[in-house]
Amino acid sequence: MALDNDKKHGDGVWKSGKGKGRRHTKGRQLTDQAWDDVRDLLGDAPRRSDLLIEYLHKIQDTFGHLSAAHLRALSEEMRMSMAEVYEVATFYAHFDVVKEDDAPPPALTIRVCDSLSCELAGAQALKSALEDGLDPEEVRVLRAPCMGRCDTAPVLEIGHNHIDNATVAKVEAAIAADDTHVHVPAYETYADYVATGGYDALAKLRDSGNWEDVQATIKESGLRGLGGAGFPSGTKWGFVRANAGPRYIAVNGDEGEPGTFKDRYYLERTPHLFLEGMLIAAWAVEADRAYIYMRDEYPAVLEILAREIKALEDAGIVEAGYIDLRRGAGAYICGEESAMIESIEGKRGMPRHRPPFVAQVGIFGQPTLVHNVETLHWIARICREGSTCLNSTELNGRKGLRSYSVSGRVANPGVYLLAAGSTITDIIAACGGMADGHEFKAYQPGGPSSGLLPATMNDIPLDFDTLQPHGTFIGSAAVVVLSQNDRARDAALNMLRFFEDESCGQCTPCRVGCGKAVQLMQEDTWDQGLLTELCTAMSDASICGLGQAAPNPIKLTMQHFADEI
Repeated sequence: MALDNDKKHGDGVWKSGKGKGRRHTKGRQLTDQAWDDVRDLLGDAPRRSDLLIEYLHKIQDTFGHLSAAHLRALSEEMRMSMAEVYEVATFYAHFDVVKEDDAPPPALTIRVCDSLSCELAGAQALKSALEDGLDPEEVRVLRAPCMGRCDTAPVLEIGHNHIDNATVAKVEAAIAADDTHVHVPAYETYADYVATGGYDALAKLRDSGNWEDVQATIKESGLRGLGGAGFPSGTKWGFVRANAGPRYIAVNGDEGEPGTFKDRYYLERTPHLFLEGMLIAAWAVEADRAYIYMRDEYPAVLEILAREIKALEDAGIVEAGYIDLRRGAGAYICGEESAMIESIEGKRGMPRHRPPFVAQVGIFGQPTLVHNVETLHWIARICREGSTCLNSTELNGRKGLRSYSVSGRVANPGVYLLAAGSTITDIIAACGGMADGHEFKAYQPGGPSSGLLPATMNDIPLDFDTLQPHGTFIGSAAVVVLSQNDRARDAALNMLRFFEDESCGQCTPCRVGCGKAVQLMQEDTWDQGLLTELCTAMSDASICGLGQAAPNPIKLTMQHFADEI
């Protein structure tokens, strides 16, 4: 631009200037209505950044989506940058971000689970039938990963109401009745639990207990982490206590491994056994606060825990606010402990590089004890009944009990508490055998991360350390049984599609590797040499267990089902 020195216009006036000036700052503008909406929703709640996901849920629940105007208002109210708010909102699958020129989603959303057990039960055909039969202007039909109800496949969620053994007729009936809200099953309440001696063990420990004695009992029982890693539970306590406080405990309730539903099973029946175990562990490490991170796919569990935590506060078992219940937002990666901690802090669930480990640097940089729901369930039982309640059972040279989530082609899917040395033959027998018309062909021993084994490998105890020599592991004991009607290659592709969708994208080997694997596995003939190289790169270079274990379905399918590929 050049200055116009003509006397008519005066010296120093830019020729291109419009002379009106800028009326507002650049970027999305803050509107009074959206700001009022957000302030009304938040009320007197603290404007802490770690509560960002909770507040995004409030907006999503109230308006059915996250508009750009509300995100802008939330960033203003939280004193956070719009970029921070937006990156978190778009990371999680259960948030619907709607930009200015986009249409909001319909008022009703149906999520159809398409993980392995549901796909075996006809989920794809169900989803297609719903899409063809329902008005897309009124109802949105989406695919969704595992909802932790594999024993009643196929499953879908309409609003917050889960429909088991779903059919189009059941969906139409639910819509007609406006039955889209959570259904809370009957469960053991605080009063019921206390009547049978509940919280007596916690009271005695708080009064005169020695944490090292309890730790010794836990170690004697043989209890290991039941979220999948299998780390000795009592040993963790010493690691956390070795670091100066304040310390925290975080419960990993993000049971997202497809085929796994044991934690939901117990929480919907005996939530206080878990809660007492959590408070015992919190006492052992002198935790200043307890965080429960529960997946959003379990609305009934969230409601039960909210009620019973309030009951504990009213009874004086804990101070108000000591137990902080956090709601996930649809991200499998948050089952990884450091990603869960990132999410508790109100961030994207991106796994951290280690070391340092969370026992040293966890929530808000403080030492944090992380336990799985079922692990804490057993801690309470061990403190009430002694270590023999777990270690007195022995089978095939293995001690202890395991909760197997069993689904697929068996007569009676469900959670079965069996000896830890049980083989797949024992587990199928406990389920009443195979379903009518189905012959045993293959099985997934511990979620998609464990891949597939053939029916001929039916004498291996499904426990920690017994499956590693065979290139797999027990993980969360999510057992899915396949029959002669199923193809192993299709099951493996289902698993890799899940990993492709759920990869957080932080590291290239996992982000690119999962997508590339899905492309290669869709070919009529697999390029086994290229897939082997890809598996090696993913296993060796991925940051966390998702990318490191994702190749297992590929490797085991090539090894045991070569005739299919």
